[in-house]
Amino acid sequence: MNRKVKDDVKIINSIPQLHKILGLPEPEHPLISVNGLIRRDNFEDLNGKSVVYNFYSICIKKDFKGKVKYGQTNYDHDSGVLSFFAPGQVTATEITENDGAMGDWLIFHSDLIRSYPLFNKIKEYGFFSYSLSEALHLSAREEQTIEKIWKDIKQEYQSNIDKFSQDVIVSHIDLLLNYCNRFYSRQFITRKKINNDVLSKFEVYLRDYFENEQGLKKGLPAVQYFSEKLFVSTQYLSDLLKSLTGMTTQQHIHNHVVELAKNKLLQSNLSVSEIAYELGFEYPQSFNKLFKNKTGTTPNEFRKLN
Repeated sequence: MNRKVKDDVKIINSIPQLHKILGLPEPEHPLISVNGLIRRDNFEDLNGKSVVYNFYSICIKKDFKGKVKYGQTNYDHDSGVLSFFAPGQVTATEITENDGAMGDWLIFHSDLIRSYPLFNKIKEYGFFSYSLSEALHLSAREEQTIEKIWKDIKQEYQSNIDKFSQDVIVSHIDLLLNYCNRFYSRQFITRKKINNDVLSKFEVYLRDYFENEQGLKKGLPAVQYFSEKLFVSTQYLSDLLKSLTGMTTQQHIHNHVVELAKNKLLQSNLSVSEIAYELGFEYPQSFNKLFKNKTGTTPNEFRKLN
C-alpha cells in the first residue's frame, strides 16, 4: 500500500493476522477465509477503531444493529445488504453490546488471484469503491445465490488441497463478482426514479458550472465536484450515469464542453485559444486534443467546414 496512513489507524496485512486478533482458529487457507460475522467479544480489539484491511473483503450483513464508518461518515447498517472493501480502504466498525451480527464475511488476499486474469479484472468492478450508503440490497433469491457460492468456496478450501484447488476457488470468486455486477445493475433499474432524479440534478449542476464564471476560473470540473454535490461516491455516480445513459460522468463533462465549444466557434469571433480559456482549459492544446477526439476535426477545421 503506497498511501500514507495515520498513526492511529490499525493496519492488518494478512488473513492469519486478522484471525489472531479476532481470537479465531488459524485459517484453513492462508489467502482466503469465510467466517460468520464476528460478535462483540471477538471484535473488542478493533471495535470502533479505524482499520485498514490489506485484502479484499465482502460482507453479507443480517440482523446487524451496529454502525460502520467509511471515510468520515457513519452509516447504520441495514439487514440483507452486501458491502465491499478493497485493500487499503480505511473503515471502522462498531458492534453494539446486544448485536446479533448474523451474516458472512468473505476475505481474500490479492496474492490468491495475482497470477489470474481476475487480478486485473477485479479493478474494473466499481462497487469496491462505493461508499457504504451505496451497498447492494439483495433479494432473497440473490442472497441464496451468493451464499451458495460462499459455501462452495469454503467447501473447496476445507477439502484436501491439490493443484486444482486455487483454480477452482478463484473461479468461484470470479463467478461471485459477476453475479454482484448483475445484481447492482438490477438495483440501478429498480431504483430508476431515484436514479433519474440524480441524473436530472447532475445535468443542472453541469449546466450551472459552465454558466458560472467564478467556477470556470477554477478550471474544468472534476468528477468529484459533482459526486460531492450529489452526495454519492465518484465511482457510483459514473456507474449510475452509465447504466442510465451509456456514458460515465467524465464522458458527460467532455460532451458538454464540446457542445458549448461548437456554439462558440460558430456564433462568435473568439479565437480558439480564447474559447479554450473561457471553457476552463489551462492550455489550448488540451482543448484542441479533446475536441478532435470527440468530433474528428480540430476547432479551426470545424469552424471552416460550418
